[in-house]
Amino acid sequence: MDNTGGTSFLRNRRFESFLHTRSEPNRKESSKVSVKQEVEIRPKAENEYVDDDGWIAALISCIRIVTCFLTMMVTTFIWAIIMVLLLPWPNERIRQGNIYGHVTGRLLMWILGNPIKIEGTEFSNTRAIYISNHASPIDIFLMMWLTPTGTVGIAKKEIIWYPLFGQLYVLAKHIRIDRSNPTAAIQSMKQAAQAIVKNNLSLIIFPEGTRSKSGRLLPFKKGFVHLALQSRLPIVPIVLTGTHRAWRKGSLHVRPAPITVKYLPPIITSDWTADKIDGYIKLVHDVYVTNLPEPQKPLVVDDNRTISNS
Repeated sequence: MDNTGGTSFLRNRRFESFLHTRSEPNRKESSKVSVKQEVEIRPKAENEYVDDDGWIAALISCIRIVTCFLTMMVTTFIWAIIMVLLLPWPNERIRQGNIYGHVTGRLLMWILGNPIKIEGTEFSNTRAIYISNHASPIDIFLMMWLTPTGTVGIAKKEIIWYPLFGQLYVLAKHIRIDRSNPTAAIQSMKQAAQAIVKNNLSLIIFPEGTRSKSGRLLPFKKGFVHLALQSRLPIVPIVLTGTHRAWRKGSLHVRPAPITVKYLPPIITSDWTADKIDGYIKLVHDVYVTNLPEPQKPLVVDDNRTISNS
């Protein structure tokens, strides 16, 4: 935005203020008026928004959420029919699952109305393991929309009981794991790695394993590193900022906070070895710490521990 006019105006006001201080005895009072005028005409930053908790904002938020739910039910029902018709063709079901995600995720974000900035799109079509920080339901909508065709996700096995969506998830050949049983979870990860290698797929996973209540980055689980070791696919970090303000965990109030989605360059894993898993986790976690804004970084206690505010 061109601020030349605003700058000239400020200069003129300062010059007038200077003349008045020379001709009037109360110099301090005139200076205060000048400062007040400058503050009042300061343009609002692009990423500022009004965090309104009034009843009108709450009503609009409820309408948006209900509309999102109904929209998702409609698109899920339509694609569930498509998936049933495509039962003999599993690869086509994977592709249709991604198309469903692209359409539904984009529609849901349009309904919510948050301004979105996407950066690093040159890294968005790489065959890779895509990972993302997770602090809001909006993160799932964004991943549905923005991950490339030929991508499958990983979720807990109980997702199959979610009406319509869970069944569609299974039909789209996404991967389920038993998080309550470590041995079964490891075996599920091995099967997932074999599936993505065999079918030339990409994968999307939230390495924190759960949503952060405060938006601050949580410690990473080991699953994504095991997948990288077995598949040798590069890891593409996706850094989400602002989603925790737009829709907080446990809240039914969606706010118009701006959101940024940033794809980072792929992290090559072809030379990784199984004896350095903890080091790789720290390496990738540090990438997020570097790229997240201060309110989303973990709170550091000392060199060995962090507070996540989860």
